[in-house]
Amino acid sequence: MKFAQRMSRLGTETAYAVAGDAAAYAEKGHTVYPFHLGDINRPTPPHITSACKKYLDEGKTGYCPAAGIKPLREAMAEEINRTHGTDYTWENVSIQSGGKPTIGKFLMNVMEEGDEVLYPTPGYPIYESQINFFGGIPKPYIYREEKDEFVMDMDYFQSLISSQTTALIYNNYQNPMGVCSSSEEMQKIADLAIKNDWMVLSDEAYFDLVYDETPRSIVSLPGMKERTVLLSTFSKKYAMTGWRLGAAIGPKDIIEKINKINTNDEACTTHFVQWAGIDALKGDEKYCQQLRKLLQKRRDACLEILRDCPGIIVHKPKSTFYLFVNVTQAMEKMNIDSYETFRLHMLEKTGVSFCTREHFGSPLPSENQKYIRLAYSGIDVPQIHEGLGKFKAYIQSCFSE
Repeated sequence: MKFAQRMSRLGTETAYAVAGDAAAYAEKGHTVYPFHLGDINRPTPPHITSACKKYLDEGKTGYCPAAGIKPLREAMAEEINRTHGTDYTWENVSIQSGGKPTIGKFLMNVMEEGDEVLYPTPGYPIYESQINFFGGIPKPYIYREEKDEFVMDMDYFQSLISSQTTALIYNNYQNPMGVCSSSEEMQKIADLAIKNDWMVLSDEAYFDLVYDETPRSIVSLPGMKERTVLLSTFSKKYAMTGWRLGAAIGPKDIIEKINKINTNDEACTTHFVQWAGIDALKGDEKYCQQLRKLLQKRRDACLEILRDCPGIIVHKPKSTFYLFVNVTQAMEKMNIDSYETFRLHMLEKTGVSFCTREHFGSPLPSENQKYIRLAYSGIDVPQIHEGLGKFKAYIQSCFSE
């Protein structure tokens, strides 16, 4: 059987393979400490699930507009205006089946084959996958460790710019590093986007999960709203990962084109889920505040254990629910070069399951440091202490030999 050549360019989200290894290990009777998937081990708030049941009973189970139901588009515009200081209307909103669809639909609209797209690495692997799939040239920009955080390497970023650079994917509050751009960094990025006339995808999946400061969006800067599409999702803020509900928000002309792709693709996002999304947006903010506090306690528990662990370097992320841990010295001490070998070795020795840098875009040839990602969204504080305690004790034993 012959397949289209483009399929060879399509990547995947390999974190799910890590989940398979963890499940297989657990089936043998071992305890697994799940730090691998960015899924929240809390149910969707009951006012949302109750609303969904009501809408099912009311028969909201048929087709609806490809762009999404107008009441949800209105509520989404109102919410973004409240948090971003913008003036969007419902016509600037296209409802999507989760966050991911916005990535591909953005690229289909702004990128021709052979165009270059800037995107973060390490970063969400679907960026690279979709750029390749649609025939673009991926141009990954990088971060560097500085004090107690990661920052964008602006010199490297600017070195990538060419006459073929068409678009930028920007993920503030970033997976896997928990990066928060400073005001100065965000302004530099905006200035370059305007100067070079790029379209920008601002992935804001974690916009509401910022611990130590008020979240900021690049669309709030002059000249950026006119060239930016926001990726918004209900998955993280409302613990609705399996509901598959999100939105693309941006200039009316590109939103109309995204709506046309909706018609050709999924026809519409699930009808009753959209109505429940309105209840999510208009519900009590108390749940979201409690979720942030819970995740902050988990973050701090992780840091308390790992800060003085030999062979690793861990920074304090200001957002998301991930730690991006430098394990270079630990791997060297164990005489392990391969990420996969290290990952499986630590699973066997400690029960701690995690993703590695290789799960977040193709590593660059120049990279000489090794990293793993620990997601603390799906594990409670007692299990964090137990699991990372074993993780730390094992590494300490390697250094005491």
